[in-house]
Amino acid sequence: MTATAPLILIVEDEDKLARLLADYVVRAGYAAQIIGDGTAVLPSLRSAMPAAILLDLMLPGTDGLTLCREIRQFSAVPILMITARVEEIDRLIGLELGADDYICKPFSPREVIARLKAVLRRTGPGAAAAASVDRNVLELDPLAFRIRAAGREETLTSVEFHLFDVLYREPGRIFSRSQLMDRIYPDRRVVSDRTIDSHIKKLRRKLAAILPQRELVHAVYGAGYRYEPQAAPPRD
Repeated sequence: MTATAPLILIVEDEDKLARLLADYVVRAGYAAQIIGDGTAVLPSLRSAMPAAILLDLMLPGTDGLTLCREIRQFSAVPILMITARVEEIDRLIGLELGADDYICKPFSPREVIARLKAVLRRTGPGAAAAASVDRNVLELDPLAFRIRAAGREETLTSVEFHLFDVLYREPGRIFSRSQLMDRIYPDRRVVSDRTIDSHIKKLRRKLAAILPQRELVHAVYGAGYRYEPQAAPPRD
């Protein structure tokens, strides 16, 4: 580990578990910081923003859901929520508040590290460059969930951004609805095809606001959706 290793904040009040996670985080090449009380999290973030947060749901002081909501008011830092409460409502609330992934106890520390690396690949500073096959026209900002083009920008929800990011990384590839659901809902919750269609509809509306002459996300009848970066005829 070097002095410039990305910092991972571990917010966990079980000391033994927190130290175990910190050990695996350091072995994976990151720096680790442990906070055991929810009230200490926001002051810490305002002095130094980590690369990602492993956030327990049940904490003394301020609980994880409240922290997630408050953090999302000023930062898009990746958040992986960790909890022993496995009810569907907890997963739903956690992700809708802006969590990037959800891990249920008991878990393997190796699984946590794998999930952490996946989230950082998806949301890190290099994500936009890796996806940018059409960077002269469209720019993705994974830290703020924004898309920019032609001097305009739109802010997406977390789900909308991750949905578009999946399509944007592989232009021309057709993704079925089930494939998109697997990519954007890491907790494997059960959602209908209409959920994806609804997100796509909102996403296309925002894309049209910044690039009205382009049709970037195409529906493929009976198959799914694809991103097509080439110019398309003007919209009606």
